[in-house]
Amino acid sequence: MSSEIQITFEGETVPARKGESLAASLAAHGIQAFRTTRCEAERGLFCGMGVCQDCLVEVDGKPNQRACMTKVDGPLVVRREAHARPLAPVDAGQPPITIGEVEVMEPEVLVIGAGPGGLSAAIAARRAGAEVLVVDERGQPGGQYFKQLSVEAPADAPPDAQHREGAALIEEARQLGVVIRSGVTVWGAFEPNEFAATAEGRTLRLLPKAAIIATGAYERGWPVPGWTLPGVMTTGAAQTLWRTARRLPGKRVLIAGNGPLNLQLAAELIAGGAEVVAVVESAPKPGAAHAGLIARMALAAPQLIRDGLRYHAARRSGRAAMIHGMVVAGIEKTAAGLSVCLRSQDGAAEQRREVDALCLGYGFEPSNELLRALGCGHDYDPVRRQLVTRRNGDGLTDIAGIYALGDCTGLGGARAALAEGIIVGVAAARALGHRPDVGLAGRLARAGTDLARHRRFQRALWSLYAAPAYSVKLATPETLLCRCEEVTFGQIEEALSEEMRMMGAIKRRTRVGMGRCQGRYCAPVLDALLAERYGRPRDEFTGFAPRVPVKPVAIEDLARLG
Repeated sequence: MSSEIQITFEGETVPARKGESLAASLAAHGIQAFRTTRCEAERGLFCGMGVCQDCLVEVDGKPNQRACMTKVDGPLVVRREAHARPLAPVDAGQPPITIGEVEVMEPEVLVIGAGPGGLSAAIAARRAGAEVLVVDERGQPGGQYFKQLSVEAPADAPPDAQHREGAALIEEARQLGVVIRSGVTVWGAFEPNEFAATAEGRTLRLLPKAAIIATGAYERGWPVPGWTLPGVMTTGAAQTLWRTARRLPGKRVLIAGNGPLNLQLAAELIAGGAEVVAVVESAPKPGAAHAGLIARMALAAPQLIRDGLRYHAARRSGRAAMIHGMVVAGIEKTAAGLSVCLRSQDGAAEQRREVDALCLGYGFEPSNELLRALGCGHDYDPVRRQLVTRRNGDGLTDIAGIYALGDCTGLGGARAALAEGIIVGVAAARALGHRPDVGLAGRLARAGTDLARHRRFQRALWSLYAAPAYSVKLATPETLLCRCEEVTFGQIEEALSEEMRMMGAIKRRTRVGMGRCQGRYCAPVLDALLAERYGRPRDEFTGFAPRVPVKPVAIEDLARLG
């Protein structure tokens, strides 16, 4: 086991493992409530990847620190964050600076995002002869798919094949001379090819000759009564606890949503000793009519089918029920934990489950904020209910020098991103005058074949998992739509009754989307509501307009040179 560190939370000692996130340490000891809101509601870990900003705590006197992004590297004194708590007095402020004093980095190729696609693109561009810098907000590379263990693995839970594949990819990049910088938050994107970021408490200007944006995706919100309660988190958050720190979200867990990631999480949590009560899938149960889809998937990616069968076998061994055609309709806090209401898609049947933790995984939204801020064109995909970035076959957007790949452009999965990364990385290097050798040309040809194959798999997969979209009928007037600003569906209806039909007007009237997550969870739901209510299609100009900073940034960091 890794070395133990003693931290204090609200005056009580909590043992933690060196290298894990603060959120993992607290969750492992049953601490779910991390902060209180303006309305004095408790909040805890939700997204687990720094997007929702709900797990804020005070660390060693420094307020508003994300527990999921704070690494335990020594003793810490932690308090719950409270809304509008007075800040500690400061002896002296930072002297003013000008943009000319900000540190500038000018990589030949900048890759934003160190997940499968970003790492693959960086390796390909470097092999083609380009100098490559990869930046990523997380504490270590790998992204959501190739999450790496941050603690010494216990003997009964060593790194698995997915860990090892990711580690090999990271090591290959480093051996080739790719520079990887973790803990870098890119919060601004400006033409022509200029990016603003913070790293280690100071501001950076990144001025590459070409940029490859591979920022991935984040899980969709599921606004039902009680969805903001501590103990309710995304599937990805629970998986991050396990895959990075070998920690469980609770002893008794319910997993609900849409898609195969929920099955993988069930298998992993069962292996870790959790009691998974059930996996609740919103799509109908596959039957004979789906045989053709399954056959196409098996031909395109047989290993992924084997993985799915293995996850089901693990689920059955853990006696976790598999429930199809039902969704989470509400959550209530009880003395023992959470009471979760499940409802059939037609509303005819309901059941309740009592659990410690609920994991929600109802699909993903592309993290396309930087692409939209740059003005890259997008088209709305009504089937997947998401924006898809306009690109040519090499991943080049309609903005010169800006390439994009992977789930931030429209979801395609990690395997497709790995293949696409090779194509995009080589294209970016070629555009800068580099000429790949014969060996790389062979990799490029295989990547094209692999990409086509995995796209066929994804099309069949999501036909198999086709399920109705979120319905506002699941919400009550008191249900929160906007987690950050605590705006309810009732307040949205009041705005609509005043003939407000544009999202900007509703935002100004209610403050929906003005919080720390910047509309990532409420905007898609509100956009869909308005489109349905007024019979207009969604497109790249509906929703909230992109704005800088695309992620919260501390004023202190903007003013500090080093």
